[in-house]
Amino acid sequence: MPRAKRVCPTKGCTSLTDGGRCADCARTADKARGTASQRGYRGRGHTRRFRLGVLNRDRLCVLHLQQGLPVPATVADHWPRSRRELLELGLDPNDPAHGRGLCAACHNRETAAHQPGGWNTPGG
Repeated sequence: MPRAKRVCPTKGCTSLTDGGRCADCARTADKARGTASQRGYRGRGHTRRFRLGVLNRDRLCVLHLQQGLPVPATVADHWPRSRRELLELGLDPNDPAHGRGLCAACHNRETAAHQPGGWNTPGG
């Protein structure tokens, strides 16, 4: 049985979708978020120093671990400040001290909830 259509969750949009944002709102949000390169995710410093440093330290997803669930960490997440915020403050965004290890599902959920252009960002 097909699922009922839903109204796009973007504030002011009345388009019907199968879930999540409509195609136009998704494109607009993706543009607002910028490319990975525009957000500063490029080069070996990020890959080697930040990602490997965080994942070597946090081998288990820190959010699942808070619930007593040992799930492997696969993504290095900038936290509590975003990479963009760290750069604005003149801090080194590739320092593993500014990150935490998460599983992909937790990282996707956190990004959607907190990053500009994420699907759950009100109005955007």
